[in-house]
Amino acid sequence: MKILVTGAAGFIGYHMSQRLIEMGYHVVGIDNLNDYYDVRLKEARLAKLQQLEKFHFEKLDIVDSAKVAQLFASHQFDRVIHLAAQPGVRYSIENPMAYIDANIVGHINILEGCRHNKVGHLIYSSSSSVYGLNQKQPFSTEDSVDHPVSLYAATKKANELMSHSYSHLYQLPTTGLRFFTVYGPWGRPDMALFKFTKAMLAGEPIDVYNSGNMTRDFTYVDDIVGSVVRLVNVVPEADENWTVEKGETSSSSAPYKIYNVGNGQPTKLMAFIEAIEKSLNIKAKLNLMPMQDGDVLSTCADCQDLFETIGFSPNTEVEYGVKQFVDWYLSYYKN
Repeated sequence: MKILVTGAAGFIGYHMSQRLIEMGYHVVGIDNLNDYYDVRLKEARLAKLQQLEKFHFEKLDIVDSAKVAQLFASHQFDRVIHLAAQPGVRYSIENPMAYIDANIVGHINILEGCRHNKVGHLIYSSSSSVYGLNQKQPFSTEDSVDHPVSLYAATKKANELMSHSYSHLYQLPTTGLRFFTVYGPWGRPDMALFKFTKAMLAGEPIDVYNSGNMTRDFTYVDDIVGSVVRLVNVVPEADENWTVEKGETSSSSAPYKIYNVGNGQPTKLMAFIEAIEKSLNIKAKLNLMPMQDGDVLSTCADCQDLFETIGFSPNTEVEYGVKQFVDWYLSYYKN
């Protein structure tokens, strides 16, 4: 089976490609290697993947519809795992058009490639950010997601809607995965764990928003990958008995499905910082900041549906996951 992984040089895409190859799949990875964060980190991930026999890389921007169409036509993928996107809530306030290009135009190009080349299953990354102003927790895929608080979140909700329309119109099986605050080795420099670790090692204060009064459902990257690979061959089927009035919002009369992928154990931000302090044996200097635009106070995933489907849901303890990241960071940057 040949699988396309978009964003293969990214944090999750790197781990995903590695696991799929370990399982015996042939992986074609694409990435535009943009400079949203240090390109050298992306190149280092890519270099490790290119040592693997069943990995083939093509530098490609999913915004380029002609090149995406050519890629699909030439490879005839069995499955597509679409992870390429412009990430980051705060950056979407500064540079909204980057999100329209990568997350809207890019997503439709992937849908078109799947449609015209009879891809058997498209799995794509959505985000817990779609829950927006929801306060009821844990977040369920049956909850309303009509009030996003960032453009990033709005584009991810749009991806789900676009995918449903293609599932309905063209019977393209699509599975959307709402990831909850993914962290781990090879993580992104714009995320809290990376920024905190870097600052603490340099003896600099860390910016702690809302004075630390926040909780997050931190989800270890291996658990994310473990969930996705178990879903590769769980292909959604059309349900002719489903109706909008009586059916689950995460399903459809089309071959369409949405899952939460989170740890289900929200961690207080200050406890997360304490785990970093323990791993580094350094006491953090805190720069207490107000709440940032686009942020939410708390996230927590209800993953019962995921567990019932694949017999697995994320469960890695934060202390272990943070230690794995810190060990990688110290080794990679030779601290």
